[in-house]
Amino acid sequence: MQAPALHRIVDRWPGVESGMKWDDDLVFTVAGKMFCVLCVQGPQAGRLSFKVDDARFLELTDRPGFVPAPYLARAHWVLVEAPERLPEGELDALLSRSYELVRAKLTKKAQRELAD
Repeated sequence: MQAPALHRIVDRWPGVESGMKWDDDLVFTVAGKMFCVLCVQGPQAGRLSFKVDDARFLELTDRPGFVPAPYLARAHWVLVEAPERLPEGELDALLSRSYELVRAKLTKKAQRELAD
């Protein structure tokens, strides 16, 4: 997956910001909290990680191409090795849910500010 394609999906949601971290990763946040990470260079380039519902974590990691995300699996993050192979609608839904899960953990005040 390329960064412009990911930006087209996530930039339409309120409060989304992005920036480079750890030298190789483009990190997307809402109110400073990560919800999606795209590796943009190095041997892992193109791999995409994001948060999923607790109940879907095992389901998704049983699918080919999905693995528990390194360092973040305990927080129910998955890594998709080739996100471009997913149907666009499915990828959009998974990323939207990741955004919603992270946004739901924000303070009520922060949630209201995003809605304004």
